[in-house]
Amino acid sequence: MHFKKNIVSISETDPIEKIDLRQEYILWTGDAFNFLKLLPMVPLFDLVVTSPPYNIGKSYEKKTPLVDYLNFQKGIINEIIPRLKPNGSLCWQVGNYVDKGVIYPLDIEFAPIFQSHGLLLRNRVIWHFGHGLHNKNRFSGRYEVVLWYTKSNDYTFNLDAVRIPAKYPGKKHFKGPKAGLISGNPKGKNPEDVWSIPNVKSNHIEKSDHPCQYPVGLIERFVLALTNPGELVFDPFSGVGSSGVAAGLHNRRYWGAELSSDYTKTAKSRIEDALKGEAKYRPHDVPLYDHTKSNLSKTPNE
Repeated sequence: MHFKKNIVSISETDPIEKIDLRQEYILWTGDAFNFLKLLPMVPLFDLVVTSPPYNIGKSYEKKTPLVDYLNFQKGIINEIIPRLKPNGSLCWQVGNYVDKGVIYPLDIEFAPIFQSHGLLLRNRVIWHFGHGLHNKNRFSGRYEVVLWYTKSNDYTFNLDAVRIPAKYPGKKHFKGPKAGLISGNPKGKNPEDVWSIPNVKSNHIEKSDHPCQYPVGLIERFVLALTNPGELVFDPFSGVGSSGVAAGLHNRRYWGAELSSDYTKTAKSRIEDALKGEAKYRPHDVPLYDHTKSNLSKTPNE
């Protein structure tokens, strides 16, 4: 199939009967469910990666009872799974639903939905970030979870594409036939399943008009590891297009759905910058900033 190399913006109010599958980049303004209904019920997506609303009453969502929220999400997931390729992956990034001070970890709530489709859980990736709201009634939350599922045991996993510097690159084998030789992989180490990547706050290079924007680097690692160049990434809750930026940076195709036309406009601009090599983002493999070098780390009156 010959793909069309441009970004197409479509609204669910436009008169359209089906989606042109040759489009490399599609930004849909409207309900993801309605977008999916315009697609044939055949495997299309190499990677589905998203951070759905957590149902906590943010400006872009209406808080509903947990059971209603999960049923809504189940409807979207039911449409996605048949359109995920047999060797494809699904990555669902979630936090906690909070009701009257009690937390309900959404990864636990979502697991039965994915299991009902026969998906295979490969990792619960812990996304650890440095900043957030301070809590006086429990320990302050500083992590969220990405559930990585595959549809089969035959799936794409490009570990070398996401290796990070080894903690002790000079470490050598202590004994045996390789005694004295470097023991680690010269390309670096597996990034493991706890990722320390700063969240997008006011001074972050990627900060836009979205109140809960997730960082490109978080999605970039999944895009590199779980897809190959030219393959299709889909985000049903695309926000300001961080997943699209990650796809555009690495020569992957991208389709995203988002209810807000303002967020879609921001996403289009960001993805265009990525395709031109001008994206402002923090790569997944940039070391964390050493906070001890800041003057703010000094105790007052030191």
